[in-house]
Amino acid sequence: MPVIAIIGAGPGLGAAVARRFGREGFSIALISRNQSKLDAMAAELEASGLTARGYAADVLEPASLEAALARAAAELGSITTLQYSPLPSREYLKPVLDMTPELALEALRFSALGLLHAVRTVLPAMRQAGEGSVILINGGTSVKARADFAGTSLAFPAESALGEMLHDSLKAEGIRVRQLVIPGGIPKLKLVNGIDDVADRIWSLHAVAGPFRTMLIPLEDGRE
Repeated sequence: MPVIAIIGAGPGLGAAVARRFGREGFSIALISRNQSKLDAMAAELEASGLTARGYAADVLEPASLEAALARAAAELGSITTLQYSPLPSREYLKPVLDMTPELALEALRFSALGLLHAVRTVLPAMRQAGEGSVILINGGTSVKARADFAGTSLAFPAESALGEMLHDSLKAEGIRVRQLVIPGGIPKLKLVNGIDDVADRIWSLHAVAGPFRTMLIPLEDGRE
């Protein structure tokens, strides 16, 4: 059975993606910092007939992230899809003139280095299988800097650069690395089916090869 690991799993997009991939026969590894919330999410998914487990980890603590992914693979099977979508701290949304070197470094660790640790953990099994997918979820500051969102304006482009390099390096091996840019809060985007439309788009990024970056909506139509 294929397995998706959702880093940054929460009751909104993470749960919607879990349900979408679960309908396709995936087991689901939910990863975020709060084990009790993960257990509640997993129980709700299992009540609907899906296979789901929660694994607490912090992307700022590489050892805990790597251990969570390893436990998920041991219990559910090799991870075939990795979604990297942890929610940035509000501290990363400070104006650039309030940005300190320490906060900038933390934002980079959260976005780019967290992704690197996660990919290095799951990639050997994907390469051995000759297939897999890594999906990055980012806001609009990944493609256009905003002085009032300094942390993500610095860190999301670094994460994007890593993802694009992985896309170029792994596509010949059957491993898709894709990015979905969501330029604004999902409830404000007025999608016909709301968050389920986003989950459908993420499924398509996993299922079909294509360019690295996909915009959910045009950047100028968003708010972030």
